[in-house]
Amino acid sequence: MTSPDLDDLGRESSWEGIRALVTGFGVSGYAAADSLQHLGASVTVVDDSDDESLHEKATILETLGVDVRLGVGSTDVPLDHDLVVTSPGWSPSTPILLAAAGQDIAVWGEVELAWRLRGENPTPWLAVTGTNGKTTTVQMLESILRAEGLNALAVGNVGTPVLEAVMNPEPFDVLAVELSSYQLHWSSSISAEASTVLNVAPDHLDWHGDLASYTADKAKIYHHAQLACVYNVQDPETQRLVEEAEVIEGCRAIGFTLGIPAPGMIGLVDDAIADRAYVVGRVSNAAELGTIHDLASDAGDPAAPHTVANALAAAALARAHGVTPRAVRDGLRGFRPDAHRIADVDRINGVRYVNDSKATNTAAALASLQAFEHSVWIAGGLAKGADFDGLVEAIHDRLRAAILIGTDREVIADALRRHAPDVPTVLVDAGDTDLMDRVVEAATSFAREGDTVLLAPGCASMDQFLNYGDRGDAFVSAVRRLRGRA
Repeated sequence: MTSPDLDDLGRESSWEGIRALVTGFGVSGYAAADSLQHLGASVTVVDDSDDESLHEKATILETLGVDVRLGVGSTDVPLDHDLVVTSPGWSPSTPILLAAAGQDIAVWGEVELAWRLRGENPTPWLAVTGTNGKTTTVQMLESILRAEGLNALAVGNVGTPVLEAVMNPEPFDVLAVELSSYQLHWSSSISAEASTVLNVAPDHLDWHGDLASYTADKAKIYHHAQLACVYNVQDPETQRLVEEAEVIEGCRAIGFTLGIPAPGMIGLVDDAIADRAYVVGRVSNAAELGTIHDLASDAGDPAAPHTVANALAAAALARAHGVTPRAVRDGLRGFRPDAHRIADVDRINGVRYVNDSKATNTAAALASLQAFEHSVWIAGGLAKGADFDGLVEAIHDRLRAAILIGTDREVIADALRRHAPDVPTVLVDAGDTDLMDRVVEAATSFAREGDTVLLAPGCASMDQFLNYGDRGDAFVSAVRRLRGRA
């Protein structure tokens, strides 16, 4: 089968005659199918899932002429297509994607399709990836860009599909784009104005196969970068990825650091955020972009080091786009974090309760635990093959106790037995009801005045909760009920 030259097609092209298969009918799959049919392509959507939430969307697309096939066996279709657009969570080992690759059918992700459909006078992308901190960074970046008066939006893995923003009738001035390793795997053409890899730690190895493959997909965010590749001075791997990237001529490497910045970096001088990358005479001069106190919580608690690092990365990307120091300061000052990322819930009898349900891997949990002097740690869920020995070794002296839940709670318990045998550990069975009430009560029984009860699971949530947000909401509700009894 001879495929049309897809590289010649864009937003202004007619896609009539193109046969497109969309695999996966989640948020990104719906956006891809809707956009492709709008352009004139013949579109088929397949997804082995079949629940009520999909049927309303299917009905809408079917009225537009899209062939939507849901339920077990729906992905067993003849591959007589010119293009496959896959949802980011679909592994390359999925049979239908393996078959497409074997027939030399182009396989794109929704983000790759979005890049190709930007049209004339395209909106620039400021792109963010990393094992941890992506969502916080793009939300900070959006806040900074809006403080400059720009019509900006955080998109991608943060929630709004990139394709939806690209196809919006009223164009944005700039997009803050969060890209997961899954999304980057299925992308090849993206040329961001500026991009960053915040950090690299083992995660999603069950999907990528090994750490090298995972890292290589993260590194794709730097390829073809136009103005700046922003890297983490504290994570040398990110600098290596910049050094190996093929970028547009004139693109600069910009470091961010929690230490004093060298020329070409953004970092900290005492409490001030100092820019020695985008100022005239950066060898001897710096511009102040606010202070770390601008990042303090509503309760006045100082920002954790990884939150400060995220702010520095956001500032570096914004400054690459030409944003003023004042806008960086005002944007960070006005930023409010995601409800499930190092979010203060309450203080009860001198004990602080913090919801970091979004800490779904060991690196995120480690960063969270290192932000507090003494914690009662609530952890567990689906470990995704992770090893907790290094984490426990690093923070065992900060732990007052550990309360463990979920399918892989024994994995964490074993690491605690090996490296922190003196730390009290409680394993909480699911039971029929009130799981998080029992967890919070157990944690509170170990907490002393000045301690933090910290939900930083280090694991995915889908064994016992709908998602990390549902898990965090359950924790918040349990703390509020505890407040009512206090």
